[in-house]
Amino acid sequence: MRGLQKESAGSILSQVNAENRYAFDQSCRVKAIELASRLGLVATGAKLSINFMPGAVYSPAACIQLTLRMAATMRFSTDRLIFEITEVEEVTDRKHLLEIVEEYRRQGFQVVLDDLGSGYSGLNLLAELTPDLVKMDMDLTRKIDSRPVAQAIVRKLVELCDGLQVDLVAEGVETEAEYDVLRGIGVRLMQGYLLARPEFEHLLIRPGNTVTRHRRRWGL
Repeated sequence: MRGLQKESAGSILSQVNAENRYAFDQSCRVKAIELASRLGLVATGAKLSINFMPGAVYSPAACIQLTLRMAATMRFSTDRLIFEITEVEEVTDRKHLLEIVEEYRRQGFQVVLDDLGSGYSGLNLLAELTPDLVKMDMDLTRKIDSRPVAQAIVRKLVELCDGLQVDLVAEGVETEAEYDVLRGIGVRLMQGYLLARPEFEHLLIRPGNTVTRHRRRWGL
């Protein structure tokens, strides 16, 4: 997510409040699906991952209707959609969040717990939700090649996620040393500047770009 003048996601999110949260959340979903469809995302074999704010969902079944209509209009299969629970918002009503997750799964969506270990994304939330995917906070990734304690923690997270049959994603991978250590520990899914930088209204997966080259280089 970026602003109209390519402002950072943080600068945009800082303007979200209780009055505009619902409209903002719905607008982001619609824009993401429209843009992904126009750019030909489905043809790449990739899925579209959308962050959502639990506090913006007053009724799981009702609030998902616009998303479903937009997906149908753009002929964007709902099995290509992943919803990420953002860590910037404290979840005060766990029962409501569970209802959201149950409804999204009923619609065929995958659910991701974002930034495990940061903000409000903790082990208690992991235990209650058992998401399809967990994204590990980038503070654990940063310079992990020189941090034995962080390596030990990530190794246990890999074991934990394997036991729960949950995929683990490492965020913020920026160096080959970080990549090599994470692969050695058992992390198979990663994102970060080493693989590709975010681009405004543009697909990263295309022949000859950074992602493709690194996939070939490391056998991904």
